[in-house]
Amino acid sequence: MTSEPIRLGVAGLGRAFMLMLPTFRNDPRVRLVAAAAPREESRRAFEAEFGGRGHATVEGLAADPEVEAIYIATPHQMHADHVTAAAQGGKHILVDKPLAVTLEDADRMVEAADKAGVHLIVGPSHSFDAPVALAHELIKSGEFGSVRMVQALNYTDFLYRPRRPEELRTEEGGGVLFSQGVHQIDIVRLLCGGLARQVTAMTGAWDPTRPTEGAYSALMNFENGAFATLTYSGYAHFDSDTWMGNVAELGGEKPPEDYGKARRALVGLDAEAETKLKTTRTYGSGAEPPAARHHEHFGPIIVLCDRADLRLTPDGVEIFGDTERRFVEAPLGAVPRKTVIDALTAAVREDVPPPQTGRWGRASLEVCHAILRSADNGAAVDLSRQCGTTEKEEHA
Repeated sequence: MTSEPIRLGVAGLGRAFMLMLPTFRNDPRVRLVAAAAPREESRRAFEAEFGGRGHATVEGLAADPEVEAIYIATPHQMHADHVTAAAQGGKHILVDKPLAVTLEDADRMVEAADKAGVHLIVGPSHSFDAPVALAHELIKSGEFGSVRMVQALNYTDFLYRPRRPEELRTEEGGGVLFSQGVHQIDIVRLLCGGLARQVTAMTGAWDPTRPTEGAYSALMNFENGAFATLTYSGYAHFDSDTWMGNVAELGGEKPPEDYGKARRALVGLDAEAETKLKTTRTYGSGAEPPAARHHEHFGPIIVLCDRADLRLTPDGVEIFGDTERRFVEAPLGAVPRKTVIDALTAAVREDVPPPQTGRWGRASLEVCHAILRSADNGAAVDLSRQCGTTEKEEHA
């Protein structure tokens, strides 16, 4: 093992990169050495801050000899080509969720990483959140017996944040399933052991000006007998952060006056103006997210076990046992999203993959498609591409 920082390249300098920026700036285990982005303004801003090289294409980044791993933060529909290019360049890969839009692309990405002998990690997703990781460790300890049921809920303003036109088209990865549902699916699969069997679901697409799925509710069962309910709405009415102590998804305090802010910002905008508004959230153009006083979260999650119920919070896990109730803190460190860099470092430096491999990301993507299919035909959908929390645990 070497203690040298991972020489990291970044593909895409948009919103996803902005959310990882505090991590990259504060974790000495990674050093940004290059970036690829179509906007020259973003490339110049990257070079000015990090002193690395700016590339106009991901292929150029993948061929950069200084880079040993690439964080791919480009739009969903570009992931397959960019992961393939990075793998062919011999780079380890951290790709933002979802792994891809289609399962065929997901297969191609997993195969490319396998053929090149590089690690493919899907994240950050909220399954990396410290309270989720803590709950996972508590479950693995066996102290509370088997997981029997999980309930996951989230109500946000996701559908009314600034969107490019393709982000409102399901077939191009738009809507709440591929961007948000995959978070919830990832968390629930991790807590239930990963090997989901079947999904029954309904979806809602209720605003013709945002013509894609804005809500869903699903029932998922697992090979170990556990089952889970997953509900999400991005229609910007009730806000489930009120159930999380008014802590926002990114861990900051949520001011009451922010209610309705997303919808108000879109009033009177056409598609071109909305796309322009979105660019104000990218690197070199927009404000960075404020420092958080809590961990990130993805809404209320309760895990029912044989001898306790576990409630995940932005600060840790509350345990409701047979005869006592207690709280286990997940300490907040100086580096946000530290668990993502933990996973990347273990994979690149020690050849130890996290649960969230390419196969894991493909399994979560399969559930996204199963939810859409079940909602369309009204029937339960069997799953066949699932994997457990280690790559040795897969469906036959």
